[in-house]
Amino acid sequence: MCANVFRVLKSLFGKPFDGGKRNMEHGPPPPQQHQQSPPPQPGPFPYFQGGGGVFPGYPGGVSFFPGFPGGLSPAQHPSLVKLGELQGEVATFGPHVGPFSGLQSDREYKRLMRELTRLQLEIDQVETEGRPELQHARKRVAGEVEGLLRYLEGNATHPSRLAVEALAQEAQALLLTGIVEPHRTGLPAGGGEELLEAVQDVAMRLAQVKTGGSVPLRKARYRALTRVCAVLEVLDGMAPVRTLPLPLSNETHAAVQGINRAMGELSAARCQLVALLMGLSGRDSCANLARALTELQLELDALDVSGDAAIRNYRKQVVEEINGLLKHLDLEEEGDNTHRYDLTQNDSIREIEALRGRVCELRGEVLRQGVAGQGAELQCLLTRLDEVDTGRNPCIREARRRAVLEVQAVITYMDLQEALWRHQAEREQNRAQQRPPVEAVWRVLASLSELQARALGFGGKRSDKNYVVLEEMLTKRLLDLDAVDSQGDPDAKAARKQAVKYAQNILNYLDMKTDEWEY
Repeated sequence: MCANVFRVLKSLFGKPFDGGKRNMEHGPPPPQQHQQSPPPQPGPFPYFQGGGGVFPGYPGGVSFFPGFPGGLSPAQHPSLVKLGELQGEVATFGPHVGPFSGLQSDREYKRLMRELTRLQLEIDQVETEGRPELQHARKRVAGEVEGLLRYLEGNATHPSRLAVEALAQEAQALLLTGIVEPHRTGLPAGGGEELLEAVQDVAMRLAQVKTGGSVPLRKARYRALTRVCAVLEVLDGMAPVRTLPLPLSNETHAAVQGINRAMGELSAARCQLVALLMGLSGRDSCANLARALTELQLELDALDVSGDAAIRNYRKQVVEEINGLLKHLDLEEEGDNTHRYDLTQNDSIREIEALRGRVCELRGEVLRQGVAGQGAELQCLLTRLDEVDTGRNPCIREARRRAVLEVQAVITYMDLQEALWRHQAEREQNRAQQRPPVEAVWRVLASLSELQARALGFGGKRSDKNYVVLEEMLTKRLLDLDAVDSQGDPDAKAARKQAVKYAQNILNYLDMKTDEWEY
């Protein structure tokens, strides 16, 4: 029986479960919601949503300044009339400030800051004559302007926004050196697989930037991410797998010369598209490239390729590649619509979340009732997750990866429970053959099984006391394993090594559950 211990452990720990990663970044909390009472706070401002006025009910969007004795009307004093006009003007800037996702260097940021500062000065110049009600009214209007200014500046200088910009510039530098500059000098694009891997790394780090649910930050991240993902697809297309040795010889068919020329122009168009997507295009524009590709498509459609299936397939392949480039040229407005950057409405994310919901139900059943009967369905869920279309989106790939790890964590827990039961039964049948080092490892595994059950059921944050306790206990189990003396037994050494890996995977899984990752 003891000779089988190592084989049991090896089969148990040969699972693809890696517990997740411990290096996810944590962004600062989202901007606070604006409060109507002073002092004003940055936030989304309810007064400005939908373009309505600050004081609904009054013609023009301004009714009266609440808090005045008797509900003093603006018509009763010229200063209130002026403040009401300025308040209405401030309200028009809310819909522009709220969704702004740029930087301080952007033209729109400078315009908004300039206009809001002008309003701030005009409000300060309104005479209050020392009257408390006028001072209160001016303070309220000034507070709204100050809140907008702080909100605008806070978004443009938010650490997550700056992180997005830094990663976008990193991708720009990679593509400028590897694609754009060689194309401009007439050299073949360089980089190859190394460049592709470097850009993929930037895309993954972009996906991990925290936004705290802030719409402007999510828009900024999504706009950068969609462009990088589009570039990755273009880079993949630079070396497509072909079923024919292309380009074909001009002597093969009269239309081949035209198709070969289109292929040459298509290669240059890919480099131009990369430059456009990453803001490295200079005087080029998406409209010009779209027009050139459309004209190229029309020329291909006009070619007579009748009677030769191979030439028709050749032309079809080139046309499909042109269509693949054209679909990326609508990214100028990408991210302006909520459903574009809100991945919770993405079909693949919805499918992943539905599968994760079922995983949670099965996990609860396993923790409450035991491990019998759920293994087959969990394996089926893994298969369905593998079939989810990620569309080259690193956010969706990460969501799927995390869902897969959730399934694998439950499966490894169930496998360990079954292994512990089998070991106990065999131990009772033949106690004399048990070796002390191996038994020490099994005792630690039994303790790890209990701790993994707690980790599977944990739903709190890293600041929670239960998280700290779990982490400390798992660390102690690692120390216990380090203290096991294998006495030269190779099976005991291998079993201890696998048990250490198991404990580390539980720690990583616990970190993954609490790293506050978002779509």
